[in-house]
Amino acid sequence: MKLVDLSKELHVSVETMKQFIQDFDLDLVDCMSTNFEVKKDFEKFARENVDFLKLYEKDLDKNKTLEQIAETINQPKEKVEKAIKDINPNIFDNGFFRSSISSYGIDNKLGGNYQFVYDYFGHKTSLQYRDFIGYRDLFFYISGVLEPFLNPQQIKDWGINKPAGIILYGPPGSGKIFWANKIAEIIGYQFKEVKKHYLGTSFVDGNKTNFNDFLVTMMNEDKVLLFLDDFDEIMMERTAETNVASCNLETQEIILHYIGKFEKEDLLMIGSANSVAEVDEEILAPGRFDVIIPIFPPNVAERAEIILYGMSRGLENDSLLYKILKNNKADQVPFWHEVSSQMKAFSNTMIIDFTQSLKKRIKNVYQRTRNEDIKIDQNLLHGALRDAAGKLTEEYLEQVSRFLEDVVINNFDQFQYRVKALKNELDAYKIVEEPRRAIGFHHNEDEEKGNNE
Repeated sequence: MKLVDLSKELHVSVETMKQFIQDFDLDLVDCMSTNFEVKKDFEKFARENVDFLKLYEKDLDKNKTLEQIAETINQPKEKVEKAIKDINPNIFDNGFFRSSISSYGIDNKLGGNYQFVYDYFGHKTSLQYRDFIGYRDLFFYISGVLEPFLNPQQIKDWGINKPAGIILYGPPGSGKIFWANKIAEIIGYQFKEVKKHYLGTSFVDGNKTNFNDFLVTMMNEDKVLLFLDDFDEIMMERTAETNVASCNLETQEIILHYIGKFEKEDLLMIGSANSVAEVDEEILAPGRFDVIIPIFPPNVAERAEIILYGMSRGLENDSLLYKILKNNKADQVPFWHEVSSQMKAFSNTMIIDFTQSLKKRIKNVYQRTRNEDIKIDQNLLHGALRDAAGKLTEEYLEQVSRFLEDVVINNFDQFQYRVKALKNELDAYKIVEEPRRAIGFHHNEDEEKGNNE
């Protein structure tokens, strides 16, 4: 059963169910598949607790004061205020909190008893078998963008057409190609990458071909998602200060020529960019690449899960590494929380580098000692952390900073919590320099000055 069908049957909106999953920190894999097929556990919960879901929806849709929230959930006003500011610092001028704040979600974070929710989700899917980790907010945001592909009635009822082009932007290593593949999976399109040699003119099997020929061929195929890397470089606006390569200008012209036909031909183009600030405005015009989606580095909780995923992926229960992880309780997410908190602003790639380095270090210790009782101590963890931090360059941090500027301009309302968290992590790298004395003989000069006074 699709989520939209369950929503209609229970008279609870799809948006309410999505927000409920986020408020109660439920794993997506326990609730639904990538194509929104509802899992049995979630369907059972929703049917048996429809009255609570309706109460939750009514509260979610209502603007409410701090006092009203505290009264609804029977929690002290001060605790409620702190919890809300941690989650969403924005309030309306009249003192009412935005309707996207759920009283029950706040209560859950303050320790309210919602065991009846979690009783339905006792069986947890292992991290190594999940479609993806965390990013519920991004998944639901993307699913909203893709709604015209999933629900043709959108076009008929509301005139909302399928996007022809989408830009995924974020720092290097944040997972843009992963999300492009995920989008292809959600909408049932073939994923095809535009290789660099497709741009301009080349020879294939002795025959001359160019990007125009390639694009026409792709439009004639059935349901294709084209992934174009370095989109910000290729689609850069031409100014007096920038010199755009002729082959990139040609690519721009060809895409702009054909993009009006993409929807009819079931072709979606996704561009991957580090930043959208310098992309030509013509490219971003309505009906072109007018959907831009930020791809964030993982937050602290997601980093811990990614570490465990990277450490345990593909391991059998009787493997040496799995036994060592289990002996250290490192086969569970909490073990990795401390080191995850030190990986401020790390990209997915850096985290995977950390797991690879740590595996090698553990292996080296085992080969030296032939002892399975290896302690994964601070020396091992810090050594791997140093290796992974090699990519945490000043240039990378500047790219993250520029990314945050882009998000504030383009997607702040949807991702304000991630923006705030990432900015705090980025600020941790800012060096506050102590005032230094200028080179010279200040001591004597000061004495002379004092004597003259």
